[in-house]
Amino acid sequence: MTKLNDLRDNPGARKGRIRVGRGIGSGKGKTSGRGQKGQKSRSGVAIKGFEGGQMPLHMRLPKRGFNNPFSKDYAEVNLGMIQKFIDAGKLDAGATIDHAALKAAGLARGGKNGVRVLGKGELTSKITLNVSGASKGAREAVEQAGGSIELIAPRKGEAAGSDDAADGATAE
Repeated sequence: MTKLNDLRDNPGARKGRIRVGRGIGSGKGKTSGRGQKGQKSRSGVAIKGFEGGQMPLHMRLPKRGFNNPFSKDYAEVNLGMIQKFIDAGKLDAGATIDHAALKAAGLARGGKNGVRVLGKGELTSKITLNVSGASKGAREAVEQAGGSIELIAPRKGEAAGSDDAADGATAE
């Protein structure tokens, strides 16, 4: 039986650090494995994208894309997944399904501006949805199943009169 004062690492488990710059006999003397002279042989080197004064590649390539500061962040949820969660008993079809209920069930991740329901998948349950937005197909599918979609006012951070809210007001 081993004693606590006899515990040791397995041989070779810990590797000692190499002592550099301790004479040519060590094999890592004089320049300590850094080659000769130049910026890289000195301490405090940071050359990542530097190309010796030539315009670096990342600056020669054209800029692409655009980040819209006013874009809405919706948690997108498909009807098929809502049905799947109802069948699994994670969502209650009788109660009103809103952002909080979808988040608690683990369906809506993120979505600073609420939830947008999309029409992918089949819906068989009669449900009442209380969400920020819904696609045309999703709206039709919910109504066909005997349910209803209520579009709520935009959540904070969202501009009043967004596309979904405006569509929902005229559709109902």
